[in-house]
Amino acid sequence: QLVESGGGLVQAGASLRLSCVASGRTVPPPVTGWFRQAPGKEREFVGGINWRSDNINYRDSVKGRFTISRDNAKNTMYLQMNSLNAEDTAVYYCAASKVWIRMVPTAARSYDFWGTGTQVTVSS
Repeated sequence: QLVESGGGLVQAGASLRLSCVASGRTVPPPVTGWFRQAPGKEREFVGGINWRSDNINYRDSVKGRFTISRDNAKNTMYLQMNSLNAEDTAVYYCAASKVWIRMVPTAARSYDFWGTGTQVTVSS
């Protein structure tokens, strides 16, 4: 089970940190990722990280502003979001793959487990 937290309402330019805990697991997921879905739009890949944190992938629009990290001892993944803007407003989902691959996939179909999402709203 994946549980996200940390969403909220902030002003443009502010920061938020999202957390995702993978409960009920003794082994951390091989790959974890963040997706988001804005109203009327399709779910899109935000970024992802593998178990060794030696492959981290971001969508272009968040590079330099968002940082993904994970703490395998805590079965937790983080999404640090800085310089937020109105286009970042969406429900953010945590996802995990059960496949042991090094390269982080960007397609939602590559992920097997999903959280219920946390709302991030950025006011301009």
